[in-house]
Amino acid sequence: MAYLDLDLDLTDEQLMLRDTVRKFASEVMRPISVKLDAMAPEEVTAPDSELWIFMKEAYKLGLHKILIPEEYGGLGLAPVEVNMVAEEMGWGACDLTIALGVCCFPAFLSSMVPTDYLVENIILPFCNDKEGKISGCWAITEPDHGSDTLACNTRQFKDPKIAGKVRARKNGESWILNGQKAAWVSMAPAASHAAVYLTIDPSTGMSGGGICIVPLDLPGVSRGKALNKIGKRALSQGELFFDNVAVPEQYMLIEEDSYEAILDVTLATANAFMSAVFTGVARAAYEEALNYAKERVQGGKLLFEHQLVRYKLFHMFKSVEACRAMSRSVMSYNMNNSPPATEYSVAAKIFCTDTAFQVAHDAVQIFGGNGLAKEYYIEKIFRDARAGMIEDGSNDSLAIFASERI
Repeated sequence: MAYLDLDLDLTDEQLMLRDTVRKFASEVMRPISVKLDAMAPEEVTAPDSELWIFMKEAYKLGLHKILIPEEYGGLGLAPVEVNMVAEEMGWGACDLTIALGVCCFPAFLSSMVPTDYLVENIILPFCNDKEGKISGCWAITEPDHGSDTLACNTRQFKDPKIAGKVRARKNGESWILNGQKAAWVSMAPAASHAAVYLTIDPSTGMSGGGICIVPLDLPGVSRGKALNKIGKRALSQGELFFDNVAVPEQYMLIEEDSYEAILDVTLATANAFMSAVFTGVARAAYEEALNYAKERVQGGKLLFEHQLVRYKLFHMFKSVEACRAMSRSVMSYNMNNSPPATEYSVAAKIFCTDTAFQVAHDAVQIFGGNGLAKEYYIEKIFRDARAGMIEDGSNDSLAIFASERI
């Protein structure tokens, strides 16, 4: 299929970047993701897993640091370039894309409030890593708290009855952490560091929070077993437990006064990134269906020769292009403006993930019974696409939260 990028301002260098990542997504990401999809959850992060081949190759290309400022060793990509990279990787394997994306969370958050200590101990080591040995996870969800942890700037966010359960208290030159993060912490089973979103002052509800970088080899940290899921199986997720974990005070990035503002930036960035990733998922589903329709014969002729199939394919094509246009414009605006227009990132995330699932659903219908068979890649895309409407905030909840901003 001919691929037309309607952004006429792209330079030759940007097109080369897109094509380089597309080749990596096709030749490295997709085959490895398929293999990991068939494994038991504990096998995905085992030392001999091909997950680490992906990580090493991605780190060599510098893809782990696309959100890190250039002054610290990041790639210094423009918003449209970040968007293109995320789409191409999402097209290759959205589970591995999210796995790599959360790896940067400790360094990315540290770069928002850089101190000499954080630069030397978190940001530079991560950016200089070419082996995938330093990796992070986003520890925000809890057993009793999911999307409500993201409801910043809403009335319920200050309700003390909805305060988080992972608590931190100051003790001399350390912060003491206690509590549990839920099984949905992406890359928790394998990460070296966690960006832990926690509660400091529960009397002010979720707004009384903080963000602390926690090396996961500290005494008192333990991990639960990896979660067994229907989709995105290459993205390892699991619980984190904190039992009187003493973290040096230099690792506490954000305290109550600025927590809500930084959480808002987190939500805007993560949702914009997700919109690009799932644009790639939608495109992958559409392309699988288009290629299949031009090969499969039913009723004495190719599926593509049936008018209804072409009608469906055109609407899938239209939907993918709408995703790309919305995702790019939102990411370009929110990466260039502070504070971000978070409601636009939320809208893009909801639109693109909903669309990816609908396009994948239509693709399975075109495949017919073969769309349910694991030998066809569309079966995996369909399972993976379903996760997008829940992760980084369920779409229903995000829409309710963002509606207060419009």
